[in-house]
Formats: sequence, structure tokens, C-alpha cells
Amino acid sequence: MSNVPKLTITYQGITIPQATDIRSGVLGDYNFAFGGNLNITSSATPQAHIADNLTQNITDANAAVAAVIAGVDPATSEGRMQDAIGRIYFLSRKGARSSVVQAAVTGQPGAVLSVGALARDVNGLYWASSGTVTFPIGGVATVQFACTTTGPIQLGIGELNRIAQASLGWDAINNAGAATTGTNVESRSEFEARRFASVSKNGSGSAASIRGAVWDVSGVLDVYAYDNRRDTPVDVGSTAHSIPANCVYVAVVGGDDAAVAKAIYQRKNGGCNLDGNTTVTVVDDESGVAFPYPTYDIQFERPSALAIKFLVQIKASPALPSNLQQLVRQSVLDTFNGAGDSQSRARVGGVVFASSYYSGVAAISSSILILSIKVGVATANADSLDIGIDQSPTLTALDIEVQVI
Repeated sequence: MSNVPKLTITYQGITIPQATDIRSGVLGDYNFAFGGNLNITSSATPQAHIADNLTQNITDANAAVAAVIAGVDPATSEGRMQDAIGRIYFLSRKGARSSVVQAAVTGQPGAVLSVGALARDVNGLYWASSGTVTFPIGGVATVQFACTTTGPIQLGIGELNRIAQASLGWDAINNAGAATTGTNVESRSEFEARRFASVSKNGSGSAASIRGAVWDVSGVLDVYAYDNRRDTPVDVGSTAHSIPANCVYVAVVGGDDAAVAKAIYQRKNGGCNLDGNTTVTVVDDESGVAFPYPTYDIQFERPSALAIKFLVQIKASPALPSNLQQLVRQSVLDTFNGAGDSQSRARVGGVVFASSYYSGVAAISSSILILSIKVGVATANADSLDIGIDQSPTLTALDIEVQVI
């Protein structure tokens, strides 16, 4: 019998012995094999060196077993193992997603601006419209544009102001709000949150099933759904957005208009009303009916941008990093956009808590002592901020003030 303690797997999970106990067991085995007279107390002997190496090998093997076991639990899986769990639900990890912005386009009444129309920002990046719009009387319409360069691209107010590809009747473009920042490849926590939500997507009619289906649309950054089953309107959220009677309200940030509308149509109940500032016609070509196919107008909300401001106050110290301003701003932006942790991302209809930003700022350097972090809209003076169900929270580096006191 070996003296080395074994890894055990029980109904309660896996138990891995400590490396010190493994090393003691290895030395005990050596001592027994060589007659019981080895020096197993000194760390300067050949047997101690061999025992250290074998202990490391055993510890690595135990860690590999623990990693495999953790990989089959959706709560702890990551990487390739998480991808495998996702495939059980017919999900694949999303690649980098584009930043999106609501922009006011000006043109001749009656002219049509087609999906994919290109505009250019002040940094030379291109943005494509996510849907088709007909210019109304007055000539101004609001359209979502997505950056053709994926990832966390920032865009400030008024920075999308050039037409890159001429379209008949289209005269001008400008964005009154900042962009909702895109993401890099879907993180572990983001993928798990979407997998969890997808459990409901195979149902129909409920807000959860519609939300799960829309989350699966390529390019979608955020979804909010509310089902008003009352026979009277109801006001919801901090902006008291009115949802009509017997109506499902869906707010979506990102994604192609047509794809979002199709996902909503496939999961809503028949006869159910919809509400929102965007209307897309969906063709029902999958029900087995003969041509011409039925068409349905699907409404959903493209939330307006809500510019958020932060104030970070740090105690003065000669040990503070020389690029403190840049580091703090990037930390706040990362937390706001949910970098590595989807739970911290500022969302439609959610709450931005200033306390969520302390750990990221404090982790920059041990010399940083945070006096306070405040959040707000016109002025950053609150500990938390409620986001309306018709608002998409946005943040740029210029809206993060860092004070050293």
C-alpha cells in the first residue's frame, strides 16, 4: 500500500490531497523501499529532489482530473468544455460583436435608405445601417448603425457624421448619443448567461422565450422583454415607459432589424400585440402556405442612448501610477462593458451600482486608495442609477472624471 494520499470522487464532489501530504507519502514509500534507513527530513538529499519532482507530477495529474470534472458543470466550465456544453443546447460561442449607435439620418421624404448603407466616423471607421428606412415627411429618421470593425469600438456624440457610400435621397447623418460598445469574443460568463437564457427559447409566448431567441441573433448586445397581460396600459421602469394593454415589449440593442423581427415573430403567441419604435415586415414563408406568403408587421424598441457619467476620487500619493487617469478610465470602461463578467455590464432596464467599480479600480495598484466613486447622468453624484427600459446606457472615456485629492 502506498503512503501517498489518493484523489477521491464522491457524491459531494472531488477531494484533492495537499501537495505537502503527497510529498510526505512519496518519501515514506522511498524509505520503505530502501529498508527504512533513508533520511527523509532533509531537503538537500537526492531522495528529496526525486520526491519533489514526483509530487509535482502527481499534483499536476490531480489538477487535470479536477479541471475535467469542473468542465462538465455549466457553472464552472470554460473554453473547449464550455463550447461542448453549449452544443447540447445548439449554441455556439459568439465571436466579436460590433458597437452600435442610433443615428439621425436626413433625406428627401419618400426616399428609401437600404440596410447596409455605409457611414464613416471621425476616426475613419465605417458603420452600416442595420435596417431599411423610408424618410418620412420632415426628412429625418432614426436608424441603428453597426461598426463594420468588430470589438469594443468607442464612438462619442456627433462623431458619426459622414456619408461613406452615396444613396439616392440621403443627405446627412449624425448621432445624438454615444455608441453602445461592442465586445470581443464572448467570455465565459457571457456564454453561460446566454446558455441559461436559451433554456426558455424553445418555448413560445413568454417574455423569457422571446428574450432567449433574440439573444441568439448575431450581433445582439442586449435584450429586455416585458409581457403586459393586463387589459390596461402599464408604466414600467425608471422612465415610466407605457406598454399598451395585452402587449409584449421587446427592447434590443444590436443585431440586424430583419433577424431580430424574425426571432420575435417565431416566439410570440398568435394574436399578441407588440410595441416599439421600430417596425419590420416579416414574411411567413415557413408555414407551408402557398405563394403569396402572409406578411406581418413586427414592432420592437431600439432604445435611445443614455450617456452615463462617473466621478472617481482617489487619495493623493507619490506612489500613484504616472498614467493613473488612463488606467482608471479603462478599468471603469471594462466594468461598464462587462469585460470578462457579463453580470457587471450596464444593461437596458438595469441598475448601475457605483460599488461594482471599486474592485476593478483598486486592482490597478496597491497605492490606490479610493475615496469615492459616483455615477449619474447630468452629474455623477449618486451611488446607483436606474436605467429605463427604453434606454441603452453608454459611456465614453471623456465622461469619466478622475480626481486625485
